[in-house]
Amino acid sequence: MGKELAEEYSVARETFAEADEALGYKLSQLCFEGPEEELRLTEITQPAILTASAAAWRVLREKGVNPSFVAGHSLGEYSANVAAGTLSFPDAVRTVRNRGKYMQEAVPVGVGAMAAILGMDLQKVTAVCADASHGEVCEPANINSTEQIVISGHADAVERATKLASERGAKRAIILPVSAPFHCSLMKPAQDRLAGDLQSLGFQKPGVPIVCNVDAASIEDGDRARDALIRQVTGAVKWDQLVRLLIARGIQTFVEVGPGKVLSGLMRQIDRSKTSLNVGDQASLQKTLEQLSVQRA
Repeated sequence: MGKELAEEYSVARETFAEADEALGYKLSQLCFEGPEEELRLTEITQPAILTASAAAWRVLREKGVNPSFVAGHSLGEYSANVAAGTLSFPDAVRTVRNRGKYMQEAVPVGVGAMAAILGMDLQKVTAVCADASHGEVCEPANINSTEQIVISGHADAVERATKLASERGAKRAIILPVSAPFHCSLMKPAQDRLAGDLQSLGFQKPGVPIVCNVDAASIEDGDRARDALIRQVTGAVKWDQLVRLLIARGIQTFVEVGPGKVLSGLMRQIDRSKTSLNVGDQASLQKTLEQLSVQRA
């Protein structure tokens, strides 16, 4: 993860070195060599993804790519804040390490669960969650597109909701292999702990507007950016609404920065007419730069 860009570009290498120093261990080695089991631990996964994303972003910036807006899905909102200059990279990488730890510790393993509901609109999913809760927590957590909504809460309630969703016409309802029930009210202990960390950090005015998950709204103020990062721990990721806001503001080209192409996949569900590019390694970087160059010409 990030190894090719680090080998090719000094700014990417420096980003991984900065993360190693901020965290006090060789995150770079885990990203480049594994083992995968260790990378899957939430408190390592989160800084690893942030670092790989920040490294790719800095390479893009060196190549003259300047966004009109920045946004990120859940953890990705930290990368967006780094890109906007709201939050320093060392502060961000230390914060997300703690964020992963707090989220993991908020709910004992096995108590919570998450499930993907496919082919059912938000109103119906919300009704399914309410009817399946039986006094427990069951809430929409990631509104990824009109076709894909992830729910989160107590394991039994989520299990009941998947059965109910299938009965009420969902195309599929699948329990996800996650370590905790993210983006629901069960994460309140993690949110409270993270709030203390974020309140102690200096947030600057963003150099470019950030569109936040929790409100699907554009932010141009450091205090609001901090508040959005706090509230997103228990709040739903409104990705579908966020992308539609950007499209309404005239955005035609989206660049997914960092490992994977999940957001590009969601873009096909939200609006296939928009251009979606990604940068995670040397090949995808070159392809994206070429396509951006053609658009500018």
